[in-house]
Amino acid sequence: MESPEPSEGPADEAERQGMAPRQARRIRMVAAGVLMAAMGVILVVRLATRSSVLVVGVYGLALILCGVVIELSRNGRTRLGSWLLVVGLAAALGMDWFVLP
Repeated sequence: MESPEPSEGPADEAERQGMAPRQARRIRMVAAGVLMAAMGVILVVRLATRSSVLVVGVYGLALILCGVVIELSRNGRTRLGSWLLVVGLAAALGMDWFVLP
């Protein structure tokens, strides 16, 4: 006797998994690109109000971090890139509020 359970097709598997890895990589790359542009704008605004080497250093490192996350996402390391993006940008904004004059 055969079991009464229906066999799982490709549509059932795709429905359970959620987002495809390629889609996740693209979303993280776009998010990192948007955040990179935002960090560039913030850098220009901060330099207009107060010129300091620390400002350039903090936001320069944030821009480099966004580039690293884009490269990690291209190579399939999306979870590592996501964590690095969140922690790194939170640290950059924290440095802006607490350390920069």
